[in-house]
Amino acid sequence: MSVASPEARRSRRPLDRFLYAQRDPSLGVISVRRYLVVANQTLGGPKLADKLRECTSAGPCRFYLVVPATPTSQFLEPVSQPLSLSGVDGGGGMLPDYNKIAKAVARRRLDKELARLREAGAEADGEVGDPRPLHAIRDALTREQADEIIVSTLPHRLSRWLVTDLPHRARRTGLPVTHVAGPAGPPA
Repeated sequence: MSVASPEARRSRRPLDRFLYAQRDPSLGVISVRRYLVVANQTLGGPKLADKLRECTSAGPCRFYLVVPATPTSQFLEPVSQPLSLSGVDGGGGMLPDYNKIAKAVARRRLDKELARLREAGAEADGEVGDPRPLHAIRDALTREQADEIIVSTLPHRLSRWLVTDLPHRARRTGLPVTHVAGPAGPPA
C-alpha cells in the first residue's frame, strides 16, 4: 500500500478549498482571510463595524456571519392582563413563540448587515444559527472554513454571552478569537 505525499493529497481536495484565493500572474496566489463573525444585537453597531472595516483594510477577506437566534429581553414585554390559554374570554389559546420571533429578528439583522457589507464591497454570507452561540459556531465551522473568529457582544454588564464566557469557550475550536464589545446596532 502506497502512502500519498501531502502535495498529492492536497491536489485531490475539492476545488472549493481554493475559492477564497485570488490569482495574480505577477504575484502568484494571494490568500483571502476568512472570518467567522458571531453576533446578534451588536450587528450594525459601531464597534463591530469598525472591526470589520479594519479587517477589510488589512487585505482581501471574506466574512461569514452567524447570528444565533437567541431570544432577547425585548420580546418580554410586561403583561398588564393575565394571559389566556382558552378561547372563552377572547384569547386565541396560544402564547407567542419566542423562538420564531428570535429567528425572524436574527434573519432581519443578518440581512441588513450582509447588505451593508456587500454595499461596501466586502464578500459576505451568513446564516441564522442555533440559539446557543457555541453550538452555532461549531455548526458553522462544519460547513465553512475560517481563519479567525470574531465574537461581538454587548458590554460586560449587559451580555449573557460574556456570562457564559463565550469568547474563551470559542477558543477551544483551535482558531484565534477576537472579542469585540460594544453597543447594540440599529433595531431590527
